[in-house]
Amino acid sequence: MTEPLFRSDPYLRETTGRVTGVTAEGGLILDRSIFYPTGGGQPGDSGALVWEDGEIEIATAVKGAGDDIVLVPAEPASLPATGARVTQHLDWERRHRHMRMHTALHLLSVVIPRPVTGGAIGAEKGRLDFDMPDAPEDRDEIEATLNRLIACDFAVTEEWIAEAELDANPGLVKTLSVQPPRGAGRIRLVRIGEGENTADLQPCGGTHVTTTIEIGQVRLGKIEKKGKINRRVSLLLD
Repeated sequence: MTEPLFRSDPYLRETTGRVTGVTAEGGLILDRSIFYPTGGGQPGDSGALVWEDGEIEIATAVKGAGDDIVLVPAEPASLPATGARVTQHLDWERRHRHMRMHTALHLLSVVIPRPVTGGAIGAEKGRLDFDMPDAPEDRDEIEATLNRLIACDFAVTEEWIAEAELDANPGLVKTLSVQPPRGAGRIRLVRIGEGENTADLQPCGGTHVTTTIEIGQVRLGKIEKKGKINRRVSLLLD
């Protein structure tokens, strides 16, 4: 099992860890990780591992067996031995842009209140696919409303509920294509805003900024037709 340090502190950029295993494909498993693994539309983190007599670049992180997180080297190289202590260095600029984009896309789902059929997060561009047969006519207003929400400086927090509670409130789930991970007995929710001023509340396992003002200005990109009922709305960070 890998302890997901990014869950309790998504701003942690460097820490130590211990190698607990190596996969057949040459991936490294640590006892704890600041690297977020690919999932929920968010790419795995990149960075580097350094140990006493070596260093490797990490291209991405993926989910392994059980609760393991597997760090994937950028190229074949000598790996630290099982049990070795390593220092983890996160590509912080890339991760922070993912955090900004992820939170911005949650707000986009508020501005366009339609079921979400897909999505992807990138460091430069993100997108959501909506169950929306016709393209919105007010694209400028969508962008302006989104930036007004960002400027509200809403706090972004997490909370946990039981799976049964989510079943009793199915409206919390906006995504049609991806369901929240189950099996642990509880579901993580990400809340934007507080109390009566809550702008959004939905299940999410990704990393987010702590306040919407940190997102900065965003621009609406292309709105494309993807099938009979789907519209793909792209978002860009300034």
